[in-house]
Amino acid sequence: MKKIRIGIVALLAAFVMALSLTACSSQSTETATEETPAPAAEEATETAPAEEQATNLTILYEEDDSLINTYSLLAVNPDAPFVDADGNEVADVAINSEGAAAFIDWMLSDEGLELIADYGMEDFGESLFTVNDDAPHYEGEIPQATDETKAIRLSTTTSVNDSGLLDYLLPYFQDEYGYEVEVYSAGTGKAIANAESGNADAILVHSKSQEEEFVAAGFAYTLPDFDSERLSFMHNYFVLCGPADDPAGVADAATALDAFAQIADGKYPFVSRGDASGTHTKEISLWPEDLGITTEADSVADYTDWYTYSNAGMGACLAMANETNAYILSDKATFLTFEANGGIVE
Repeated sequence: MKKIRIGIVALLAAFVMALSLTACSSQSTETATEETPAPAAEEATETAPAEEQATNLTILYEEDDSLINTYSLLAVNPDAPFVDADGNEVADVAINSEGAAAFIDWMLSDEGLELIADYGMEDFGESLFTVNDDAPHYEGEIPQATDETKAIRLSTTTSVNDSGLLDYLLPYFQDEYGYEVEVYSAGTGKAIANAESGNADAILVHSKSQEEEFVAAGFAYTLPDFDSERLSFMHNYFVLCGPADDPAGVADAATALDAFAQIADGKYPFVSRGDASGTHTKEISLWPEDLGITTEADSVADYTDWYTYSNAGMGACLAMANETNAYILSDKATFLTFEANGGIVE
């Protein structure tokens, strides 16, 4: 009997001890949870640095011979038949020919060409622009700026500006020679129109057909030491970009023309510059002819369910394509800069 009582007491003691240990364990767990809460997933996302957030776009097709993108410098003729946007003659236009010549000569000098060839190497491991093998070359002296020649108006494309090339080049030229370059940036069509109204001393653009029309109309002239008005001196490539999953399969296309045909056949979203720029001009040359796509907005009226005619600059269009998972044609330099900035247009 005594043995049975002792056994019962022992069992009761063990049961009480087990309950005590369980309570202590639960209390310790609750205390630890209260003192060291796990970070919320939303908070981690909100505090992530912008530069670590990748864009949705990637380069899918590039370096096809039909995608070469050549840039030219032209000096504005001081005696050109300047007209405003309505076609009315503009009188008393003052063109800074000396300043324009100094800028163009410097761009085509050893220093200018070497800087162009170096741009992008540090950040991307490759040059964003390639100097043409047959680029015009200036070997003469470049004059210092005077009060009369100091301000130079340059009309250029958004691709040159958005890529950061001018921000990189101009301080060298300005600090060394004392000039101040005022940059007007737009699509090639608008950049040329700006010069035709007398609001530029030089242009830097990338649309051969529009440049030739500019020359033929008498708006450019041949600088001393050069053989022609159009001074084509560097190039890069247009690239076809789009969402990484590439629903149109353009990465496997045989040619750039095939890639664009696949986008059109599947009616996959596409963002167009729509601004008569050099990039826009190149883009419309790549669509199947039977679509009838031109630089005119009316030509894409039947395609608005997949084709966005934006009438905007390169950086803004890349942002639009990034947000809508659309395909887009871009110059490579601007796309790489856009991607490096985390999809931010600066």
